[in-house]
Amino acid sequence: MLKLVRLFDEALEKLSRWGIIISLFAILLLAVSSIVLRWMGKSPMWIEPLTRHLVFLAAFLGGSLATSKGVHIRVDILTKVVEASHSKVLHWLHQNLVAVFCTITSFLLMKASWDFYLVEKEFGAPAFLNIHSAYLVFIIPFGMGLIGMRFFNKLILGIFSEESLESHRL
Repeated sequence: MLKLVRLFDEALEKLSRWGIIISLFAILLLAVSSIVLRWMGKSPMWIEPLTRHLVFLAAFLGGSLATSKGVHIRVDILTKVVEASHSKVLHWLHQNLVAVFCTITSFLLMKASWDFYLVEKEFGAPAFLNIHSAYLVFIIPFGMGLIGMRFFNKLILGIFSEESLESHRL
C-alpha cells in the first residue's frame, strides 16, 4: 500500500512541476505579447485576465510543491521547540499532527471552494474568450484538493512507513 501511495505522490509531484512550468511559460508569453501588442496599439482584452488566472493556478501548484518538500507555512515557535528536544517520538508526533491538521484544513477549504464553484456555475457568466467564470473559479477547489492530497500522502507515509514504525514506538 505504501508503494502505491508513493507512486501517487510522485504522480502529483510531476503534475505540479509540469503544470507550474507550463503556467509560468504561458504567463511569460502572454505578458510579453501584451506589452508588444500595446506598443502597436492593439491589446486584446482577454490577455490580462487569463494571465491573472494562470498566476493563481501557478500559486496553487507551487503550494503543492512546497507541501511535498515540507517548506509550507508553519508556526516556527512550536517547530523550534520540537527540533530542540531531540526526541524522535516528539518529532514524529509533531510531524504527523501537523499533517492531520493541514489535511483537514485543506479539505475543508476545498469543500468551501467547491460550494463556491457550484454557485458560480449556476449564477456565473462568460468572463473572457467565452470561458464561463465557473471554469476559472474551479482553479480554487482543484488547488486546495491537490494540496490536501499532498498533506494526506505525507500523513500516510509518516505514520505507516517502515522506518517510522520501527523507530517511533510509543
